[in-house]
Amino acid sequence: MPFTELCIYQVKPQKVEEFEALMQEAQSFLAEQPGLLLLRFIKRNYRIDMEQIKDGLPPLPIKRIVKSVKYMLYWEFDTKENYGIAQKNLYNSYWKAIEKCLIMPHDKYLGEGLF
Repeated sequence: MPFTELCIYQVKPQKVEEFEALMQEAQSFLAEQPGLLLLRFIKRNYRIDMEQIKDGLPPLPIKRIVKSVKYMLYWEFDTKENYGIAQKNLYNSYWKAIEKCLIMPHDKYLGEGLF
């Protein structure tokens, strides 16, 4: 089973352009990591509530920034060991610049794929 990380970034509103440019630059670096199976970067710009769900309606666009703009980085690796190597490579390259754009340290959710 692949080893997966979902990382949640809460970006300062005034740092959105800088963060997106930085992640665009980092994307090719991240894609070259050994054992990488899948890489996705997502900006949260929609929300859904129970009315949308019950009525089968599409999600609603987020119209205002309250505290931060949220992004998700999703990547899968063939092994935990290759994931560890990629984390070290990210830490030694883009980590500090990414952290400067955030309102708080990012959250990491790790696990092995079930299906």
